[in-house]
Amino acid sequence: MHLFDQDISLTRKGPFVFKGNISSNWSVNGTPNGGYLMAMLTNAMVKCSDKKETPIITANYISKSVPGEADILVEKVAQSTQFTRLQARLIQNGVERIRVTGTFAEEKNECFLIRYESPPLDIRSPEECIEIPSVPNFTILDNTEMRLDPECTGWMEGNPSDRSELKGWIRHREKRDFDLFSTFSCTDSFPPPIMASQGMLAWVPTIELSINVRNIPKTTWLKCIFRTRFVNCGLLEEDGEVWDENNELVSISRQIAQFRTVKT
Repeated sequence: MHLFDQDISLTRKGPFVFKGNISSNWSVNGTPNGGYLMAMLTNAMVKCSDKKETPIITANYISKSVPGEADILVEKVAQSTQFTRLQARLIQNGVERIRVTGTFAEEKNECFLIRYESPPLDIRSPEECIEIPSVPNFTILDNTEMRLDPECTGWMEGNPSDRSELKGWIRHREKRDFDLFSTFSCTDSFPPPIMASQGMLAWVPTIELSINVRNIPKTTWLKCIFRTRFVNCGLLEEDGEVWDENNELVSISRQIAQFRTVKT
């Protein structure tokens, strides 16, 4: 079993109750990555849903999760011919840490129109991009390979950009085909794009994250772009696009996060 599959695996304790173990293998400065946690919660909802296609998952991160045992409680919110809507809550040590809502579509829902008014990403090849090096206590980098386009890596050498944008490539280090769950994780694995303009001193804890998976990729690499345009009142937004190597849209995302600079 691939490490990622092991780390999102669940034991069913009841029709809508699951137990899992949050791993330390996908952490950012010691805190489990939000996309990884979303994958675990989505795994629970999928097990309770009669529909599986093009899910829209929105997570509210209420308090900090830590590696260790967790309970996931799933509830059906509404069901129709086209959509099934569920809610899931992650509980640790008796405290609700994350609450997510999920909308899943009918599997036979046909795609009548494919229209991309924004062109697929123009990114240099993975071989031309710069790999984000391993950093102590950032275990997500030990298990996920991320390479940034050279035009947005100045911040890594103390030369920030005037634009908060990061683009590049991502894949698991240990070979694994992409599926629904790994797509959620990879959509939230890149560094916050605000770092491109503000450098390494940014502290950006997620408040809310919404991801819509449009296609399950069938390529080795995924290419991504994440942008922040507005920072005020201690908040920022992060908009993301993920594409496969065939220029098919994989997922779109919107994140709201806190922004503070870390005093040195």
